[in-house]
Amino acid sequence: MIKIKIATIADIEVLAILGRLTWSESHGHYIEDKNEVLQYLEENFSVLQTKQNINNPNQLFYIIYVDDLPTGYAKLVLNTSNKNVVSQNSCQLERIFILSEFISLKIGQQLLTFAEDQARKSQFDTVWLTVYIKNKRAIRFYERNEFINVGELNFVVSGKDYKNIVFSKKL
Repeated sequence: MIKIKIATIADIEVLAILGRLTWSESHGHYIEDKNEVLQYLEENFSVLQTKQNINNPNQLFYIIYVDDLPTGYAKLVLNTSNKNVVSQNSCQLERIFILSEFISLKIGQQLLTFAEDQARKSQFDTVWLTVYIKNKRAIRFYERNEFINVGELNFVVSGKDYKNIVFSKKL
């Protein structure tokens, strides 16, 4: 059975470990220096950082479960803009990650639909996100879901730039 729940302070450790694992699985192989990967994970997915994020009312987290096992999560950042996005009433889907062994279940689609519904309920008219240009599977996923390429930006890890596509979707 698949269910999605809004994460709370009680979910900090689950979010931190899901963040570390899923980011490492999806992006870690693009970064040559594995110490830089570890540093990025510690800076962005520590329990302390996760607690600060979840306590921010503009950052919403959703965890997807398969048979009561946490298998992925999404993070919406409210009231965020991007120079490539026309809307002044947008939010960012900053993260949507599924553990690699569960990707074949297509639960990412359910999580994306849920996150979009949450953005609509919060009365945003646009959601935007970024995807690394070498992440072809994710690019195809967003294009299938009617996201439009509206520009590029650099995602920085340990001072190195990684070119990302900015995708936007009207809700």
